[in-house]
Amino acid sequence: MAIDRFTRPALRLALLRLGVLLLSACSSGVAAPGGTEAGGYSWTNPTPPARMRELNTDRPDATEGPFTVDPGHVQLEMDLANYTRDRADGVRTTETAFATTNLRFGLTPNFELGIFLSPYVRTNERPPGGPPTARAGIGDTTLRAKWNFHGNDGGERAFGLIVDVSLPTAARGLGNEHVEGAITLPIALALADGWEFGAMTGVGAVRSENTDGYRAAWTNSATLGHEIAGAWSGYVELFSETGEGAPSLTFNCGAVCLLDRDTQFDFGVNLGVSRAAPDAQVFAGLTRRF
Repeated sequence: MAIDRFTRPALRLALLRLGVLLLSACSSGVAAPGGTEAGGYSWTNPTPPARMRELNTDRPDATEGPFTVDPGHVQLEMDLANYTRDRADGVRTTETAFATTNLRFGLTPNFELGIFLSPYVRTNERPPGGPPTARAGIGDTTLRAKWNFHGNDGGERAFGLIVDVSLPTAARGLGNEHVEGAITLPIALALADGWEFGAMTGVGAVRSENTDGYRAAWTNSATLGHEIAGAWSGYVELFSETGEGAPSLTFNCGAVCLLDRDTQFDFGVNLGVSRAAPDAQVFAGLTRRF
């Protein structure tokens, strides 16, 4: 749906308030209510390696996690390669991206900042009966703030809050060319027999393709994971996005291998269920905590 009253001045005011909130959180160093084992540590007083939490990532599934990085540490989560293919109205589109990275910085026991970087994206479009077109360059940049409110240090449940602001840094034709934002509520549950469940719901302010304004985009997902063998585990997931136009729904699956306490390798496949979703996406990635 279109947001007629969500004008550019209103967006700038919302972003200003978000910036003040983030600066206040960083300067005060006050952690949100949650785990206590990591209490007392901050980005200037890092958590000792022996007391760091188990590695938790926001990849490879699309469902964001409620867990934050230990204070004073950095976590790099990278798509080594990502390939997407789609065909709509006779137009075949492919997109290839390399080294798309989420850098996460732990500031307090339950608060982190992150930045998403897309150093290289290439798209190819082949319309029926027409010449193909190709574009390549950097993608958009997203700034993130994440709070954990419960379950950061273990337990059967965890939940948090994520705020994202996307900046139009992409080369022409590769991004949305406008500032956008989103608020997401992620949860995680430990189930019986080693099963793990995650879900999220969120709303974003996305630039409308049909009007000179912003619209609301709703995202929802649910993921279920379990150990396969040894260091390997797998997951299945449903992801949806609704807003302007037809809803986009995908079925996702993948596998994760924990190489050591601070390193993870993963790969996955996302398959379009609805016509509005890309037909297929395959990727492989790596996570490293420092």
